[in-house]
Amino acid sequence: MTGGPGSPAAARPARPGAAPTAGPSVWNLANLLTMLRLALVPVFAVLLLTDGGHNPKWRAVAWAAFAIAMITDLFDGEIARRKGLVTDFGKIADPIADKAIMGAALVGLSALGDLAWWVTVVILARELGITLLRFLVIRYGVIPASRGGKLKTLTQGIAVGMYVLPLTGWLATGRAVLMVLAVLLTVGTGADYVRQAVQLRRAGRERETS
Repeated sequence: MTGGPGSPAAARPARPGAAPTAGPSVWNLANLLTMLRLALVPVFAVLLLTDGGHNPKWRAVAWAAFAIAMITDLFDGEIARRKGLVTDFGKIADPIADKAIMGAALVGLSALGDLAWWVTVVILARELGITLLRFLVIRYGVIPASRGGKLKTLTQGIAVGMYVLPLTGWLATGRAVLMVLAVLLTVGTGADYVRQAVQLRRAGRERETS
């Protein structure tokens, strides 16, 4: 870590008239991947519902769009951190893009009768609720993404992707089992984030009053 108290960078005063160091451009690779994911949301929704929503060919194309969006989700955050490309735009747009593509898939599948509405309600309520909770306690600290949360995201993506495809037989049974696992992880990790938020808020309030 550089630039902290006592480091050479901290000891040297800024030169008069020196221009402030520019941050990473909004038009970087990580943000472009996030923008691509956002742009794919309406494209995916249209493909999913084309020709009544049950044409195998269009469902396969919709799956391809969904898969591309999920792949960009795996890489944009990692690229931003490793390459020093983290921006305010990325911090806001990335979670919006994640929830938009997942929400479009869940609502579309439920509207077509392929996925029970209670599954969609549980997952979306958890995702939106935890996002709101993070903002409510951000003054006290940041709730980091847990391994369980990352596993939840991966399981959700695979399960929803399998529902987008017109699968039959044991594959259809397998995707139902995977979706049940995704729902359990969704609820379990959501409860853990609530616990962390309560502890974070309590610790923050104790610091303020001490």
